Amino acid sequence: MAQHIVLALDQGTTSTRAIAYRAPNLTPLATARRDLDQHFPASGWVEHAPEDLFADSVAVLREALAASGAAVGDVAGIGITNQRETTVIWRRDTGVAIHNAIVWQDRRTSDACAALRAGGHEPLVSARTGLLLDPYFCATKIAWLLDTVPGARAAAEAGQLAFGTVDCWLLWRLTGGRVHATDATNASRTMLYDIRAGAWDDDMLRLFRIPAALLPEVRDSSGDFGLTDPAILGAAVPIHGIAGDQQAASVGQACFRPGMVKSTYGTGCFLLLNTGETAVPSKARMLTTVALQLAGRRTYALEGAIFIAGAAVQWLRDGLGVLPHADQSGALAAMADPAQEVYLVPGFVGLGAPWWDADARGALFGLTRNTGPRELARAALESVAYQTRDVIEAMRADWQGEAQTVLRVDGGMVASDWTMQFLADQLDAPVDRPQVLETTALGAAYLAGLAAGVCPDPEGFVATWALERRFLPSMPAAERARRYAGWRNAVRRSLTSAPGV
Repeated sequence: MAQHIVLALDQGTTSTRAIAYRAPNLTPLATARRDLDQHFPASGWVEHAPEDLFADSVAVLREALAASGAAVGDVAGIGITNQRETTVIWRRDTGVAIHNAIVWQDRRTSDACAALRAGGHEPLVSARTGLLLDPYFCATKIAWLLDTVPGARAAAEAGQLAFGTVDCWLLWRLTGGRVHATDATNASRTMLYDIRAGAWDDDMLRLFRIPAALLPEVRDSSGDFGLTDPAILGAAVPIHGIAGDQQAASVGQACFRPGMVKSTYGTGCFLLLNTGETAVPSKARMLTTVALQLAGRRTYALEGAIFIAGAAVQWLRDGLGVLPHADQSGALAAMADPAQEVYLVPGFVGLGAPWWDADARGALFGLTRNTGPRELARAALESVAYQTRDVIEAMRADWQGEAQTVLRVDGGMVASDWTMQFLADQLDAPVDRPQVLETTALGAAYLAGLAAGVCPDPEGFVATWALERRFLPSMPAAERARRYAGWRNAVRRSLTSAPGV
């Protein structure tokens, strides 16, 4: 009997993975992974080689399918999830990128954003796109590429170039250049998309001087995205789902009801609060984004984007050499001297929500002669919890509906019991860790399986979510308040301007 297999392609900031699942329960069968090189050509600049993104994606899809023992004819569909905001422009005739991909972490357009902000444009940008004027998003990256790469602007105006986020680039290449499309979740991260109208916005295109001919078609997150080139897997396979990584993780966490909150801890940390069919404007410098689009109906979310989470642990390991392995950080933090209160403000690429200070830089406070690797590990992990609290408190100021007090977590960092307990202590709320931690890939697989007709409807999928462990707060209120006050003081001293700290 033929199997129903769904392949999820999860293209992230530091790695590319594929997971083969058996439908309808999406039981994982096999995983393949490749590390991804990042390039840092200047201070604050971060790039990827677009060909690496594609070559690694093809390699892991082939490896995962082979390891699953399934035949290509058993594959009902492929779901793609991706690092968002990372920007690629390529030639339509050759499929060759005109420049390295500019990664979401990149800050090279900080001055351009500041100039637009000073010109009074941010209110309109926020009203249309739900976003803030920040280098994080695609629009100023696109403009930089068009203005910097010789001949790019003229070629774009002549319709010779195509723009895409990473999903769109991979879709183009996987389909042999036949499909130039993205989904609504990724479109909502470009700063060019009217999230309420569900269309590219002409005013944004004029503001950022971007020709409409560059842009892809926007489709549902679950649906028809074409067929792969037969050379990729040995036969043409339908691509049935696309979603940005944080939205895919929200799907994988079954956060379909308004008020549900998930937080993903990877290179950065991203919290999404489902607000249903209402796009809630933020007064607390959160982002309003598309969480999902099914059958033409959009679900929205408030999002808090924290740029540095797991990357702080990577810095301890790779930059300072004080941590042999990233997965040892929790054990090391547990042995730290409790009398030392060291704060790491990880502004390595500026600070995201709720501060949005592109010029802030990282800082350590509270160092003594006795501070060592244990205290630094604890400070790095604690910074993740403090930043999460910053964002959740800001979300509470925006969301007038009934929000759940439980936080669903996923991503590599949540395997650390120490980190999750400190998170629950700082939030003074339960933290739920699911049995399946790879929720980003799971969400992409579900979207593909839903469109292929081999997975249940959303309510059926909700029933499959399973708890592995709930962390309950145990820190005394006075200690919680004192520690958080120390964090806020450290942030205030790190900002280039200090609004409301």
